[in-house]
Amino acid sequence: MNKKWAVKRLTINLTTEEMKKLESYCALTGRPATDVVRELLRTLEVDNAETPEMETADSTKTVGSWSKSQ
Repeated sequence: MNKKWAVKRLTINLTTEEMKKLESYCALTGRPATDVVRELLRTLEVDNAETPEMETADSTKTVGSWSKSQ
């Protein structure tokens, strides 16, 4: 099965503890970090009605969980 990806590169800064946790999980499951992070992103629930769309200069979008009080 061929998957065609619209590719954007993401660089994240992790604490030493976060990196150890990711590496341990990847070693335990045999999965690459990219797949683990991608799966975690897919599980995020974002309510588009309450999520303000924030664009940066390079047209990347920031998503997250926002409440009306923010």
